[in-house]
Amino acid sequence: REAEERYASVIPAGRIGAPEEAAEVAVWLCSGVAPYVTGHSMIVDGGMTAGVR
Repeated sequence: REAEERYASVIPAGRIGAPEEAAEVAVWLCSGVAPYVTGHSMIVDGGMTAGVR
């Protein structure tokens, strides 16, 4: 638990995401709501890699 809290403290969202949150992105991409999104890598990490180039 302590290691999890340390890891969460460096994530901009301030917490470790739930598997359901990643699943929601997959559902959104497969829905008819996002037909113009193609060929894109979508990183679901709570902002962890926002500053990484």
